[in-house]
This record gives sequence, structure tokens and C-alpha cells, in this order.
Amino acid sequence: MSRAKRSDDWGFPRWRAYGASREAQRVRLCDRHGCEAPGKCPAPKSPNSPERWYFCEAHAAEYNRGWDYFAGLSAEDAAERAAEEARGARSYARAQHYSWGGAGDGSRSADEMRALEVLGLDPDADFDATKKAWRAYAKECHPDVKPGDEEAAKRFATGQAAFEVLKQAEERKSWKPA
Repeated sequence: MSRAKRSDDWGFPRWRAYGASREAQRVRLCDRHGCEAPGKCPAPKSPNSPERWYFCEAHAAEYNRGWDYFAGLSAEDAAERAAEEARGARSYARAQHYSWGGAGDGSRSADEMRALEVLGLDPDADFDATKKAWRAYAKECHPDVKPGDEEAAKRFATGQAAFEVLKQAEERKSWKPA
């Protein structure tokens, strides 16, 4: 005959945290038909409506991609609402003269900014533009194109290092854990 196990839960004082019950937690599923992922992201069912859909992250991104904020508004109302939105963000435009981080949006390191400067690119250039600029730079000063020119060889090495910095930054951006 098996013996009953002793419980540490005697009432007061409670031995486990409040809300730490042994029942399974209720999980709200994504409102997209057929999706079994948890629906953690609320999305409005229509503009100015308190009712919400609850989607998983993937379906919330898909829903937001097609969301038209100005749907159902007249052209005047849409323009008024857009102006109101811009008014709220205008303080950021006013602060531009301080040049907090220099050029760029703050998402690039100082090394990346110097590398973009070497290749003659804008701070917001994407990686395709970087590759194109690197190819043009390499054709201009490659040691095979200008044999015996020490200055061109130094410029090529500088450009090669700059491209390597930007390439590693792009790889870090797109890296995903296995």
C-alpha cells in the first residue's frame, strides 16, 4: 500500500507564490484561421474601434503591412490627421541642429561611418549600394590596374578594409541563432 505524500501547502502562510497554481495556463491563440501560435499582438479590427484582433507576431506583421490608417476618411480629414501626427514628431526635427550622433540615424558605429566615407557613400546607404561602390572603387585603384603605384595600392587596401567593416556589419544585422 502506497503512502500519501505530505503537502507543503498548508494554507497560511502560503509556501508558494500567489498565482502559482498547478492548473494549465490559458493561452489565447492567434485569430488567423488555422494558426496555432499564441496571439499576443493586439490589432484594431477597424479604425477608431476598441475591438481588437489578437495575432501571432507573423500574422500581426502581415496585417500591419496592409493596414491603411486613413481608410474611410475624407481627403481633408486625412490631411488634418497627418498634420497632427507630424506636429507630434516635430520636436525631433527641431533638435536636428544639435547633431547628436553626426550623420546617419544612429544605427551605425563610428567605424562603419568612416568606412562609408572612404567609399564615398551616404550614411543611410544600403548594402547593395555599398557593393556597387566597392566594385567601382576597386576598379579605379586595384594594383593590377595600376601596377607599381604605391599610392593606389594604399588606397585599395584602405577601401578593402572599409568594405570588410561594412560586410561584417551587414552579416551581424542578418545573423539569426541556429
